[in-house]
Amino acid sequence: MSPDTSLVFGTDPWWIILIKILGLVVFLLTFTIFNVWFERRVVAKMQHRKGPIMNGPFGLAQALADGTKALLKEDFRPTGADKVIFTLAPILTGSAAFTAWSVMPMGGEVTMFGVKTQLQLTDLPMGVLFMLSVAAVGIYGVVLAGWASTSEYSLIGSIRSTAQMISYEIAMGLSLVAVFMYAGSMSTADIVAAQGETWGVFTSLQFPSWYGILLLPSFVIYVISMVAETNRAPFDLVECEQEIVSGYLTDYSGFRYAVYFLAEYINMATVSGVATTLFLGGYRAPWPITPWLTEHAGWSWIDDGWMGPVWFIGKVLCFIFLFIWLRGALPRLRYDQFMQFGWKVLIPINLVWIVAVATARIGASEGWFSQTVLLGSAGVVIVLLLVLLLIPSKAGAVRSEVSRVPAVEEGVFDPFAGGYPVPPMSGQILPDSDEVLVSSEGDIIEQDQED
Repeated sequence: MSPDTSLVFGTDPWWIILIKILGLVVFLLTFTIFNVWFERRVVAKMQHRKGPIMNGPFGLAQALADGTKALLKEDFRPTGADKVIFTLAPILTGSAAFTAWSVMPMGGEVTMFGVKTQLQLTDLPMGVLFMLSVAAVGIYGVVLAGWASTSEYSLIGSIRSTAQMISYEIAMGLSLVAVFMYAGSMSTADIVAAQGETWGVFTSLQFPSWYGILLLPSFVIYVISMVAETNRAPFDLVECEQEIVSGYLTDYSGFRYAVYFLAEYINMATVSGVATTLFLGGYRAPWPITPWLTEHAGWSWIDDGWMGPVWFIGKVLCFIFLFIWLRGALPRLRYDQFMQFGWKVLIPINLVWIVAVATARIGASEGWFSQTVLLGSAGVVIVLLLVLLLIPSKAGAVRSEVSRVPAVEEGVFDPFAGGYPVPPMSGQILPDSDEVLVSSEGDIIEQDQED
């Protein structure tokens, strides 16, 4: 457990707090511009294109130019839209995206203008729940956007978003329960401090106590849930262009559209920051670097002070790359597949894993079994969970096959009955050339060519 840090946060002068707030805002805006450029470059590389290369070195100014253009574009509102709610919705979503970073620890204790402070705006005893609750408030902006608009596509997109958030927020919340049990705290600073220790496996070989390693199923489920929470591919069903155009954004343009766009990329960074904080040791240096450079080479500064934000941003960028890779590599899921996966796969696996972790924690404290037995049991549980996840059920396969075979009326059929020519299906045959086909309106469509 970390030492009591309430005094450090409670004694910050007001101007230090103001600097932290301004620094967070500037960092998130700059990081968003970089992530937009980074996504375009990575996807272009995956698709054998060059991406932005013209404006600025390596095309870095292209994202800034696009953002400026979006802010200065004509901002209109449909005639029948609710004036107040239509404007309030993007403000609500954007504010929630910024607020969630107030309890995110980006570094340890540093000296800022002669004042010792933490690279974190503030800390709360239930900081993780605060982040999740504030991030969930952003969904109200999506729901209100669909309700205030005049388009049925916007309304359908907002309803989809509500169902999607409810489904995967449960899985996301359950994946954090095991972290709370191991850390013994819901404070983000305490959770990072708890992951600074090491643990041995069978011999003196030491590994970092990152919860992404110790609680691998929780980590995997959280990563899947965070992609769904941010409405990113392959879970971008809220903005499914083939079905509902741009979803809740259909009627938005200009500055209000830019706020939603900004909030989406900030939310990507937010959930990535939460994953880094809770599962990958937060702002601490990766495992091979810490023992070798801090103990053997004497480079204690590599894992201290202002190096914390460097490691933190580096880990967050790894998750951002994962978002981009999924977008460029995977197709969009069907909505029923998406919802079934959340309710029937992730949540049950999470519940079983929580019971296993609780049993292991109690058993370790009571001395029921040794570390070897504990690790072996955890390995068996992980293998069983993977088997249950990867092997489809026979009933689901049969149901899927049945749903793919439509009802077909065998015999001669009219290929022009619907107004457009269609090919015959299995069991159907085209009429002979001397047969006369009559449409539903009574018009002769085709007859013997010899006549």
